Amino acid sequence: MTFKAGDMVRIVSCEDDPRAAGKTGHILDEVPPGPLTNGRWTVAGIGFWIAPVLCHTRELRPA
Repeated sequence: MTFKAGDMVRIVSCEDDPRAAGKTGHILDEVPPGPLTNGRWTVAGIGFWIAPVLCHTRELRPA
């Protein structure tokens, strides 16, 4: 599955920060993730106390 910047996603699980699991946020990346992020998408807008996280495609669902 491919996402684009601004897409709303639900975080099913998150190796980067388990507190993000079950929350929704939006994709920041303008291009598909590459080697710099180890193939993970940047998700922001999750909550006041949770910084943007990096999630694999398998950890995200469209919201």
